[in-house]
Amino acid sequence: MYNFEFVKPSTLDEALAALADEDAQPLSGGQTLIPTMKQRLNQPSKLVSLLGIADLVGISDSGGTLSIKGATNHATVARETASSFPGLSGLVAKIGDPAVRNRGTIGGSIANNDPSACYPAAAMACQATIVTNAREIAADDFFQGMFATALDEGEIVTEVRFPIPVASNYQKFEQPASRFPLTGVFVAKYGDRVGVGVTGASNDGVFRWKEAEEALAANFSADAISNLTVPADDMISDLHGSAEYRAHLVKVMTGRAVAAC
Repeated sequence: MYNFEFVKPSTLDEALAALADEDAQPLSGGQTLIPTMKQRLNQPSKLVSLLGIADLVGISDSGGTLSIKGATNHATVARETASSFPGLSGLVAKIGDPAVRNRGTIGGSIANNDPSACYPAAAMACQATIVTNAREIAADDFFQGMFATALDEGEIVTEVRFPIPVASNYQKFEQPASRFPLTGVFVAKYGDRVGVGVTGASNDGVFRWKEAEEALAANFSADAISNLTVPADDMISDLHGSAEYRAHLVKVMTGRAVAAC
């Protein structure tokens, strides 16, 4: 590690003021930021912790929308959404291990937008709204490619709002060592539409499988996607699986998620 300044503000305004300094970065769960700092891949001069800000922690359910504050950790989300949104609770329960789930936060995961992160798949399928200190951003507009988002410099995720579906499920084909998904699919069924969010598969990061969404909206069964194919052109290919393998997994995991709804 190297020398840097650490600030732990108690209010959002104090955090934003600290983040205005050059090379300052927000620290939420730190599950990605701290390892990259240890490897000198990221060297902020100041870390601004968001974990001491009471207004950034909590979960509420109102009018069919589940609102999760940005610094709420994964374990809390899994526990407190078990009855109101079991599909999301099941997704979160599969993130990493207990240590990761008790430290990592939804805002940190959403803002980092790792191409194999689990939350973005649910956000895309549910057409969630990402709320920042400055604005509200639709999930389709927020995620802009691998590790890329619509966030501006100094802008932080304060809340994520999920319209609660009638039925939902997340299926994740794990890489055993990291527990990241080689491919993960979140399916969310609403009255007039179906959302299918895919993570871990594409070089462009999380995406919606829109052809499957249309087919499932007309017939919500695994048979509805039996004749569909997923192009392998933009899929990730590495030592864990080829592009063709991941394309195949998208279809398989989608069928499993639909069957489990």
